[in-house]
Amino acid sequence: MKPAEGSTVIGKSVVIQGELSGNEDLYIDGDIEGTITLKDNLLTIGPNARVRADINVRDVVIFGHLTGNVQAAGRVDLRQSASVSGDILAGRLCIEESAVLKGRVELKAAPETASKSSAAVPTTSAPAEANAPLFSQPQA
Repeated sequence: MKPAEGSTVIGKSVVIQGELSGNEDLYIDGDIEGTITLKDNLLTIGPNARVRADINVRDVVIFGHLTGNVQAAGRVDLRQSASVSGDILAGRLCIEESAVLKGRVELKAAPETASKSSAAVPTTSAPAEANAPLFSQPQA
C-alpha cells in the first residue's frame, strides 16, 4: 500500500499521543492514540498502523488496526487486513472479505435524501476462520 501523492505521511516508527487535525489527506502507518479530525479530507490507516483514537473524517480507508469510533461524512472502507473495534457512523461502508469489525454500524442518509430515515446495521464481526461463512443459511 502506497500513500496517495500529496498526502502527509506518518511513518511506522512514529508514535503520537494527543489530538491530530488538519486540512489535507493523511496516511498513518505508525502508532496514534487520542483523536483524529480531518473533516474535509481522506485518512488512510496503513497496514502497520495501530490507532487507538476516535476519528472524525470525510473518508477513511483502513488496512491496519483501529480501536475507537469512526464518524465519516462520506465512505468508510475496511480492507482485507483491517481490524476495527468501535462504532461506525458513515454515509457509505465497504467491507472486504476477511476484514474484522466489532461494533455498531449506522449508515446515514445522503444530504439529498436526508428526509428519509437512516439505516442501522446490527453489530457483526468477521469469522475467526477465513473460510467460515459470515451468516449461516436457515435449515429447511
